[in-house]
Amino acid sequence: MKRTHWLASSRKDIREFPKEVRQEIGFTLYAAECGESVVNSVPLVGFGGAKVLEIIVPHDGNAYRAVYTVKFKQAVYVLHVFQKKSKKGVKTPQADMDLIRSRLKLAEGHYRATYERQEKSGTKTNAQGAKGRSGDR
Repeated sequence: MKRTHWLASSRKDIREFPKEVRQEIGFTLYAAECGESVVNSVPLVGFGGAKVLEIIVPHDGNAYRAVYTVKFKQAVYVLHVFQKKSKKGVKTPQADMDLIRSRLKLAEGHYRATYERQEKSGTKTNAQGAKGRSGDR
C-alpha cells in the first residue's frame, strides 16, 4: 500500500469542503493507495498520461476537485484541492494548472529525497509528509 502525502495547503483546504465531498475524495485516495482506480478519477489533461489524476465531485450545484499523482512507486501525492468556480466549461483554470505543476515538482523532489534514497540504501525510513517548503504559489 502506498503512503499519501498532502502538499502545501491541500490538507487544510479539503477541510473546508462539505463532509460528503471529503468522504468521496478520501475513498478515491484510499483506492489509489491500494493501486486501484475509481470512476470519479480521470487523467488531468496537460500532464502527458494517467499519472496526474483529478477527482471530480459534484455536490449541491458546485464542483469540487482534488488533483493527485500516482507516478511514484511508494507514494501518492495530493497536489491541489479546490472548488471550481467557473460556470463555463470544464477546463481547469490556468492559475490552478500552474500551481499543480509547481507542486508536482515539489513532490518529485520529496520523493527523491525520501524514497529513492532509502531504496538505494536498502533501509526503511519513516517518510514525513511533504509540506511545500517554498510555500503556496
